[in-house]
Amino acid sequence: MTPSSTPSPHAVTTVSVVGAGRLGRVMARALRAAGFAVSGPTGRGEPVEPADVVLLCVPDDAIPAAAAELAGTGRLLGHTSGATPLAGLPVDFSLHPLQTFVGDEGPAAFEGIGCAVAGRDAVATDAALTLATALGAHPFVVADAQRAAYHAAASIAANYLVTLEAAAERIAGAAGLSPADARELLAPLVRRTVENWAALGPEAALTGPIARGDDETVARQRAAVADAAPDILPLFDLLTEHTRVLAAREAEDVIAPEALLS
Repeated sequence: MTPSSTPSPHAVTTVSVVGAGRLGRVMARALRAAGFAVSGPTGRGEPVEPADVVLLCVPDDAIPAAAAELAGTGRLLGHTSGATPLAGLPVDFSLHPLQTFVGDEGPAAFEGIGCAVAGRDAVATDAALTLATALGAHPFVVADAQRAAYHAAASIAANYLVTLEAAAERIAGAAGLSPADARELLAPLVRRTVENWAALGPEAALTGPIARGDDETVARQRAAVADAAPDILPLFDLLTEHTRVLAAREAEDVIAPEALLS
C-alpha cells in the first residue's frame, strides 16, 4: 500500500446509531447510503455495536445516561442535540441537523440543509464535519455558549411556526373551514411567505393590514379572534404589537434619502 492510500487513523468508516426514533431512523438510512457501515438504529435496551463513532439520536434528557453507559463503546461518541452542550458530558462531538423530520424521509433528507457541529478537540470536530459533509449538509460550528440561542432560533422558526398555523387553523373554523380545508388553502400562502422571508428578509416580506396601516381591519380581526378562540387573543395581541414594530422598520427603510435631509 502506498503512503497516499494509507487511511488516516482517525478516519470514520463505521457508525452505530443509537435511538430508533424519527431522527435515528433517518440518520441510519442516510449514513448507510453515504457509504458508512452502519449498525442500528438500536432501541432502548438493545446491544450497541462498537464502531468508529457511536451517535446518540436520543431525547435531550436521555443523553447523560446514554453517554455514561456507552462511553468507550466507540472511538468517538457524539450526540445529535441542538441544545445540549458538550461540557460535563463524556461526549466528543455534537452534530445537529437543522431540519425537521417525521421518520420516513429518504437518504437525501440531509442534502443542502445546515448542520451545527462542535467537537471537544480537532479530531472530534473533524469527525463531525466528515459526517455532516458526507450526508450532503452544510456544517457550521456552534460553541457551547452559543447553543441555547441557536436552538431557540431553530425552535421559533420551526416549532412555533406550527403553533401559529394551528392557531390559524382554529380561527379558520369560524369561517366555516374544516381543519383539512384550512391547511390545504393556507399552505400555499405559508410557503410563499416563507420563501419571501428567505429571499428578501422580514421587512420586505411583510404584507397585510398592519403593513398597510389598516387599523380598522386589524380591529375586526381581533374581534373575530375573540369570538372564535378567546384563549388565542393574548397571542394575537402580542403578534400584532411585534408586527407593528416590524412594519415601522420597513417604513423607515423606504423613506427617501432626500426626506431624511429635509
